Amino acid sequence: MPDLSLTDLVDIASTSGTPKMTKVRNIKTRPDYSPAMDFYRPFREHIIEIHRHALAKGELNTIVPALTDQKKITNFPPLVDGYRRWWGRKALVWFKPPSELWSAHGVDVRVNPELGLRINGTHHLIKLYMKSDPLAKSKIDIITHLMEIALSGSAPANTVMSVLDVRRHHLISPTVPIADLTAAVDAELAYVAALWPNL
Repeated sequence: MPDLSLTDLVDIASTSGTPKMTKVRNIKTRPDYSPAMDFYRPFREHIIEIHRHALAKGELNTIVPALTDQKKITNFPPLVDGYRRWWGRKALVWFKPPSELWSAHGVDVRVNPELGLRINGTHHLIKLYMKSDPLAKSKIDIITHLMEIALSGSAPANTVMSVLDVRRHHLISPTVPIADLTAAVDAELAYVAALWPNL
């Protein structure tokens, strides 16, 4: 059974034609997950630990001196700066974010936002976006929609589903439902299910 991350699904849905098929093939044939190959993992875990233990914003600065990988030493400071600027004067309180599988057509999608934060009193589930490439609205729509349909039942009432573009210190929380987006996601999973055995 195909097992996709939410990022995998978004990447597949954002391509068309031959590149779409290539994306599915690359996902199927890639090596098993290894923490050592997860470039942004140290940053994600650092942010989670800060909020989980209610540490001060100044703790953001402690990650870069602990790094030894030159690429991370170069790439992480803009993330730290972006997250600090987004945090600003907000009152942030941690809650454990739920994680669920969304399944259709024999394909599982792991929906697992990194952060559960009460921001100035309002609960948010937050998926972190850390790449330097601009974040397209179509990707945001899929991420937040799938979070809504997969996680709303296990999150606190009235939780807002959001994506944080860390480098640009911008939290995006769509407010208007998009008609037929569930059907569009279902169609993407049907495509993966039909193609997977033939790759």
